Amino acid sequence: MGPLAGIRVVEFAAIGPAPFAAMLLSDMGAEVIRIDRKGGRVFRNTDVTYRGRRAVALDMKKPEAAGAALRLIDRADALIEGFRPGVMERLGVGPETCLARNPRLVYGRMTGWGQEGPLAQAPGHDINYIALTGALHAIGHAGDKPVPPLNLVGDFGGGALYLAFGIVCALLETRHSGKGQVIDAAMTDGASSLMSAFYGLTALGFWHDGRGVNLLDSGAHFYNTYETKDGKWIALGSLEPQFYRALLEAAGLAGTEFEAQMDRKRWPELTRRLALVVKEKTRDEWDAIMLGSDVCYAPVLSLAEAPLHPHNRARNTFTEIDGVVQPAPAPRFSRTIPDAPHPPRPPQSADVLAAWGFSPAEIAELEAAGAI
Repeated sequence: MGPLAGIRVVEFAAIGPAPFAAMLLSDMGAEVIRIDRKGGRVFRNTDVTYRGRRAVALDMKKPEAAGAALRLIDRADALIEGFRPGVMERLGVGPETCLARNPRLVYGRMTGWGQEGPLAQAPGHDINYIALTGALHAIGHAGDKPVPPLNLVGDFGGGALYLAFGIVCALLETRHSGKGQVIDAAMTDGASSLMSAFYGLTALGFWHDGRGVNLLDSGAHFYNTYETKDGKWIALGSLEPQFYRALLEAAGLAGTEFEAQMDRKRWPELTRRLALVVKEKTRDEWDAIMLGSDVCYAPVLSLAEAPLHPHNRARNTFTEIDGVVQPAPAPRFSRTIPDAPHPPRPPQSADVLAAWGFSPAEIAELEAAGAI
């Protein structure tokens, strides 16, 4: 089940954005087969981003294993790999080789810097990629250092989501052309794309090229987080005038100097004063006053608290798979509802190869050669 049911994907095991992109496709019903390195990592049910797929373990240094990988790719609609440029070519499964055998293949390549450019061969991680795009510079409090937003912007937002989007776009195009192509998904490109609105606001003169001095970066007192009496936190997003009015009324601040919402010079002072007001009550007390109102308010929940919140429970935003609580597949579909994903599984090479057309004799030959 799921909107991608019938789509077959071969995933070369990697870390970070590549397995997350494969998880997204698998969550939507695609049959994803992961090629693990023989003798590689031990998979646990807590490896959430590896859920929903079966795997085969191959020793890609052996020609028999490379041949087996190519046969799997021959039957695939798409491929995902997350190595440095040139690695797949050296393994004998580069895009030129694969597309020659399977002209309809969508070959997805996930890297930090891209397939070419001065930094293409340099190592790096999410923090480095978003540093190059302006995103990291823009996140943090005024007068303080840039703050890494976990690895959401580079690895998962600018990387995995753009790779999955590119693969689905290419699969749709293949229906008309009958031809596959290579997707060059670079985290620097994706993270830059995520910053589109802010580059536009900068050109308009509305966004200042600094941290903690703008409307959405903790510069404004009405779009910020505040500590409560019990040491917890709340988040306010009272941007529009009507929502700001609701905030002032809920906090007992109507008719005061807080009426000057857009006086940027007063934002630091009003932030300090609002912090004192918020700290007079506990988070639960502010929930009772503001949650669900026009204030645009939410409690700041921990990872342990979020799955238990009534709204998330009502929507089944989180699920439990093999005893591990984790986010459920998203988005939702009215008709092609995906099945619940199964937990991460260790390689079951013989079973996977058999399901993809290998005969018992061929599997036995691969075993004898030490290829699987």
